[in-house]
Amino acid sequence: MSDGSAAPGRPYHHGDLRRTLLAAAATAIGESGPAGLSLRDLARRAGVSHAAPAHHFGDKAGLLTAFATEGFGLLADALTRIHQETGGDLLELGVGYVMFAVRHRAHFEVMFRPELFHRDDSGLVAAQQRARGALRAGVAGLPGSPAGPQAAESELAAWSIVHGFATLWLGGALRVDQIGTDPEAAARRVIRRLFAVPS
Repeated sequence: MSDGSAAPGRPYHHGDLRRTLLAAAATAIGESGPAGLSLRDLARRAGVSHAAPAHHFGDKAGLLTAFATEGFGLLADALTRIHQETGGDLLELGVGYVMFAVRHRAHFEVMFRPELFHRDDSGLVAAQQRARGALRAGVAGLPGSPAGPQAAESELAAWSIVHGFATLWLGGALRVDQIGTDPEAAARRVIRRLFAVPS
C-alpha cells in the first residue's frame, strides 16, 4: 500500500487528503485534546494508510503546525470580514475573536501552544501576522488611540481581554447564573465594559 492509499473499503479523493487529515485532527483534538493525538489514529479516522499523515506532515509537530496555521488563517479571515463589515469596530472584533474560539475550539487549543508546533514555520508566522494585524487595526481605530510603544501595549491589553474571556468560557470557569449561556451576548457585555465602549 502506498503512502496515500486508502484503507480497504474507505476510498477518498487524493486531492482532498490534506484537508481530510486536518478535519480528522480537529475531531480528534476536540475529543481528547492535542496531547492524545497520534498520526496512526489520524490515519485510521481518515481511512488512509498509517504512512499517509507522515508523508504529508512529517511528524506530529508538523501536523500541528499545519493545524495551527489553518487556525490562524481562519481567525484572520473572520476578523478581516468583521473589520470590513463594521469599519473596524473593536467591540465587534473582540466578540468575533471569542466566537472564533467557541466555533473552532480544537484550533484554539493548539494555536497558542507553541511547544506543540514549529513556531518559526513561515506559513504559520504569516498567518499569525494576518490575525494580529486585523485586531491591531481595531485598536488603531479607537478615538485618541496612542502611537509607538503605547500602541503595542493597547494591542496587548485588547488581546488579553478577549483571549482571557474566551479561555475562561471554554474552560467552564464562568458561572452561568452570572454570565448566562450565550457566549456572544456574554462576550459583548464584558468586552463593552472593559473596552469602555458606550452601549
